Amino acid sequence: MDHNHGQFNNTVNILGLNFPALNYPYTLDLFKQWITSREPHQVCIANVHTVVTSLTDKALRDINNQSLITMDGLPLVWYAKAVHGAIIKERVCGPELMLRCLDEGRTHGWKHFFLGGKDEVLTDLVSAMQSRFPGVDIVDWHSPPFRPLSAQEDEQLVALINQHQPDFLWVGLGAPKQEKWIAAHLQQVKVPVQIGVGAAFDFHSGHIQRAPEWMQKSGLEWLFRMLQDRRLIKRYCATNPVFLALFFRDFVMVNFRKMLA
Repeated sequence: MDHNHGQFNNTVNILGLNFPALNYPYTLDLFKQWITSREPHQVCIANVHTVVTSLTDKALRDINNQSLITMDGLPLVWYAKAVHGAIIKERVCGPELMLRCLDEGRTHGWKHFFLGGKDEVLTDLVSAMQSRFPGVDIVDWHSPPFRPLSAQEDEQLVALINQHQPDFLWVGLGAPKQEKWIAAHLQQVKVPVQIGVGAAFDFHSGHIQRAPEWMQKSGLEWLFRMLQDRRLIKRYCATNPVFLALFFRDFVMVNFRKMLA
């Protein structure tokens, strides 16, 4: 499974997760190679919540480290720079990556399948993407029930996806559910690029407003989302302070070692 890391010379370890240094053009080139080889790969879009959850959720940590993992949250970029002195030009975030793949895919004939979200979100997402990227090839979409699927439903879903032979499977089931679903089905689902994109479906369908550009660039996107969706307050209050404390600890340690050196 761990075939992704061999090709990355410089990875940055953030609290137990190994992030390769990525940007959008490089990531899209990688997807091209995967699509040519038809081998299934998982992509994990990680933010502070993912990183902190992975500290206690070993299954999620393993999934992330066996996949191609991207820095979605700006705080992760700050950590990589401050603690590791990493040179990172940009973060690779889910909603933006999705738009670039849909756009770029038109010239390559890439086929897309959307899984997750409510019916009305998916319907709006598909029409929004088709009008934004004329000629984009969205082969099908499916809104699964919120309860766990029966074995038969699960088989039918895998068959439905495979029958369309997409190049991209975009999964919007929320983290870490989407990561675990992709990992559990990675060998049965014959799709080269399988990505959990969380709230991207809600953003691009127009169901949830995305934070203004300046908030995205200054690392305040989580604050904007929290003000919109009260349910996120609990999540952010559980994970953000933990991340900040560990960031501070590691930053102090690194600088302490430099002083002693």
